[in-house]
Amino acid sequence: MPVTTEAELPPQAKTSWLKAVSAYEMRNHGYAIQLLQNILQTNPAFLDGRKLLRRAEFEKAKGKKGLFGGLSTASISAMKAKSQIKKDPVAAMAALEKILEDAPMNTEANLALRDAAIAAGMPEVAQFTLESVHEANPKDVKLMHELGRFYIEHEHPHKAVEIYNKILAINPSDMDANKLGRDASARASMSQGGWETADSYRDLIKDKEQAISLEQQNRVTKSEDMIENQLYELGQQYEENPNNIDVVKRIAGLYEQKGELEQAVTWYEYAKEITSGSDPVFVRKAGELRSKMVDVKIKELHDWLQQAGDEHPESERVKGELEELRRSQAELKLAEAKARADRNPTDLSLRLELGELLLATGDYKEAIPQLQQARRNPAGRYKAMSALAQCYVQNGMLDIAQRTLEEASNELKTMDDLKKSVVYQLGQVYEQLERPEDALEAYKQIYEVDYGYRDVAERVEGYYSKEKKS
Repeated sequence: MPVTTEAELPPQAKTSWLKAVSAYEMRNHGYAIQLLQNILQTNPAFLDGRKLLRRAEFEKAKGKKGLFGGLSTASISAMKAKSQIKKDPVAAMAALEKILEDAPMNTEANLALRDAAIAAGMPEVAQFTLESVHEANPKDVKLMHELGRFYIEHEHPHKAVEIYNKILAINPSDMDANKLGRDASARASMSQGGWETADSYRDLIKDKEQAISLEQQNRVTKSEDMIENQLYELGQQYEENPNNIDVVKRIAGLYEQKGELEQAVTWYEYAKEITSGSDPVFVRKAGELRSKMVDVKIKELHDWLQQAGDEHPESERVKGELEELRRSQAELKLAEAKARADRNPTDLSLRLELGELLLATGDYKEAIPQLQQARRNPAGRYKAMSALAQCYVQNGMLDIAQRTLEEASNELKTMDDLKKSVVYQLGQVYEQLERPEDALEAYKQIYEVDYGYRDVAERVEGYYSKEKKS
């Protein structure tokens, strides 16, 4: 049954619809719900009406217990209504809408409404039902799987990929989400540009000036058409052999080249799975791209706040979302660094990376042993010592911080940026130890080679100005 539009409503229903819209805008939610349910009884495919009904129900139910519903009266009633679906799915839909009036996000009632809508030939209503309950409870993995399955069954592979990526962000070990997301990604690739309806692959690309033969898959290109062509054929090869690591790696790389990072992560994760985590490239790539996705979102929100200003009614909500993203980003980077260090316990560069992240998150106690190991690596020794000194300072161990920085300063022979940073840091430690003469000597070392470094000129010249006055 096709969706009914406002223009297609019979006159009486259209009048009721306008009254319902007005009632909703006046926040008379009870009256709006009554009108909308009456309209839907005779016009069950009126999707806009069902959407407004759900918004009104949600507004009315705000603050009440049982809004989302567990094994409640609404859940039990939904089970009874579900038994009517085979006999009369449209009547079952009306009964379920009455249940949802007081518990609009009850899981059992919404899933039953989904089943009734599908049985009645209204997939758009089923999709809206699943999307609305997911939006209200975005971390319910079971519901997300239901939505992902719906998207696949109803030929929305791109949306399915998004849902499975959300599941993997919550639970990276969800193997069903990993496989289904990967399969959806392959289907999305093949459906792009009408591949599935073409008589042949060659027919689609024969008139494109940039299309070339698949024998040139390894050639680096920025052509969007070329990437789509390659993804299509690689998708076919994946269907023939899902464990072909070369094919999986190429698909991941092409999605990364396209900038479709969510799909790239899905395929790099699968490559990691095939190789049992033995190839560090796949592990690193998946982590880097996942972090990059969050960085992009953080920038978008930051730019929006800069433009909208604090007076915008949405600013507080966006600030909260931005803060949560930054916290999640820090946790993500830390988790990835720990995983890499655990997989490669002898790689001291990974110990340095982990130690610096622990320092940045304020976990000084955990950072110290990582950085102590990292200082044994000649390539990162002095960065590790600098970070160690910061940990010691935060723990009130100024004497140990002093010795660490003095050792690093003495070993560094050239006053480059690294040594300047170490010596400046040492000057600050001397100040905290109430040794102003030693602090001045440290700042003077930098002043003699780099007048503009931080505030050393102000510190050094300020000292001599005081000397003159005295």
